Amino acid sequence: MDKRKGMGITIFVLCIGSFFLYAYLLMLSEWSPIVLQLSVLMIAGGILGVIAWIGYVMATTKLSSASITSED
Repeated sequence: MDKRKGMGITIFVLCIGSFFLYAYLLMLSEWSPIVLQLSVLMIAGGILGVIAWIGYVMATTKLSSASITSED
């Protein structure tokens, strides 16, 4: 349990530090336009990646007999 707690604290501190680094790069540095563009690109890529994954699963999943309904 000690190792798990230490790993949790490490992840917590790294996330807080990364937020402050991101905020600095976005607000106070000369790299602001590139950081903003990359952020939007990652968000759009993530959303489109999830949608593509849903489409792939829908296209490759075989129908089971439980999912077929008969129309009366």
